[in-house]
Amino acid sequence: MEELDGVIEAINGYTGGNTENPTYEEVSTGTTGHIEATKVIYDPEVIMYPELLNRFWGNINPTDKGGQFADRGSQYETVIFYTDDEQKKYAKESKADLERSSKYDSPIVTKILPEKPFYEAEEEHQDYYKKRQEHYLAYKKGSGREEYIKSHE
Repeated sequence: MEELDGVIEAINGYTGGNTENPTYEEVSTGTTGHIEATKVIYDPEVIMYPELLNRFWGNINPTDKGGQFADRGSQYETVIFYTDDEQKKYAKESKADLERSSKYDSPIVTKILPEKPFYEAEEEHQDYYKKRQEHYLAYKKGSGREEYIKSHE
């Protein structure tokens, strides 16, 4: 998301659960109710929310209810957390558009939920794709994510 004009910052973290200030180790067990998430801070004068949604859909498998690629468990499910009624409306419309398209053979399982407290992930989990680029690229390829994204463009 950070490469998009108008995106100020993308912060990795955890949301949707009930544990206050969870750690990566806690969230990764799948027992806190949290989802690993990215909070996107953007300038609506430069980029519109629907454009962010389009980028989101293009980087996930919205039909996988068991996680994402090699990452399995409820903490890796796809969710759009909205902050207001306008975001909720756009998110539901974009999901409906995707469901009507012929892009996927399986149902879209991505949830659309109201925001909950967001807890920033530890520093080593911020900008991981930059800090550990070689490892990230190997994961992206090895997990099937890269091929999946290319095949669903």
